[in-house]
Amino acid sequence: MTSEVPTPDAAGEKKTGRAGRDLRAAITVGVSLVVLVLLSLFWVKDLFVAVAAVALVVAAIEISRALATSGIRVPLPPVLVGGLAMLVVAFYDEMDTAAAIMALTVIATMAWRLRSGSDGFVRDATAGIFLLSYLFLMGVFVMRMLAPDDGTWRVVAFILVTIASDIGGYAAGVLFGKHPMAPTISPKKSWEGFAGSMLASVAAGILIVVYALEGPWWAGLVLGVAGVCFATLGDLCESLIKRDLGIKDMGDLLPGHGGLMDRLDSLIAVAPVAYLVMYLLV
Repeated sequence: MTSEVPTPDAAGEKKTGRAGRDLRAAITVGVSLVVLVLLSLFWVKDLFVAVAAVALVVAAIEISRALATSGIRVPLPPVLVGGLAMLVVAFYDEMDTAAAIMALTVIATMAWRLRSGSDGFVRDATAGIFLLSYLFLMGVFVMRMLAPDDGTWRVVAFILVTIASDIGGYAAGVLFGKHPMAPTISPKKSWEGFAGSMLASVAAGILIVVYALEGPWWAGLVLGVAGVCFATLGDLCESLIKRDLGIKDMGDLLPGHGGLMDRLDSLIAVAPVAYLVMYLLV
């Protein structure tokens, strides 16, 4: 994280935090998203499935548009149809069925791209398969967390450790950040911020596992540590994608945050490891 203080121009730009965000907009949007997710989770699980599906579809469209700036044409229709089918069957049926649908979607993605000829075939088909894996395969693990009787709290635990990592890292980075973690990829990310992420996420993991899932404290510790490591990797990977494409944000849907994908990057990376930790230890 950086500790620079942006200076609004004379025309009256929106005030931003020390890390360069419009804090008021970021907090408002962030809280609204959390409320939407929690309402859908605790009201009807099926509603959360719909919320997650819409979020991943929007993220897929954002990434496909970003890739288009570099001449990559993603075969989006089969990716979206197959990806949504994977999410639905992962929740209502079994993982084996979701895996079979993913395999069929890979073939469908390549087949869809056939009609545009050989020029860029490997590039475009690979981008489609990348999107399918990067977004919808990760989403499948969220659906598998949600499926059991205590699935609502498992998903809350997964989201909580990821959000705690983000907030803890942001706060510690703004206040104490001096040593860049990966200056060529994400200059604002610091080792001090990583330490703040670790403290916040481990605390959140232990509390949610012990009191909501009635699991051992050390399972919460493992969940928190794994959450921080994979959230950081997810953030760095998305930053590198944007650097490669020469863009600042994946979109402008969320004021103070950028695109929806800019909020999902950590969550999609944490989803499979959170599923595995809770499946094995809780």
